[in-house]
Amino acid sequence: MIYSTTESIPGKEIEEIVGVVTGNVVQAKHIGRDIMAGLKSIVGGEIRGYTEMLTDARDIAIQRLVENAQEKGADAVVGIRFTTSAIMDGSSEIMVFGTAVKLKK
Repeated sequence: MIYSTTESIPGKEIEEIVGVVTGNVVQAKHIGRDIMAGLKSIVGGEIRGYTEMLTDARDIAIQRLVENAQEKGADAVVGIRFTTSAIMDGSSEIMVFGTAVKLKK
């Protein structure tokens, strides 16, 4: 599955727009990560535990986006965008969305 933040795929022509597709995941903080984050806030620097958590969440959201597009018979997803939001204290959602399309063969 091809997916891109651009509105087209270089060298390919869009034949049909299938529709909007999404993928999301809600992640909660881990107590161990919170302790390390608290220590890092004192001395500064990257909080690797959170970076890894958000990277994993992004990858899961993309996987779900691709699965949603495949279910609709799409060849690609264009114009993908990411958004995040706080769901409740200690957890957040990452969502990816885009337009599923069929490409000319």
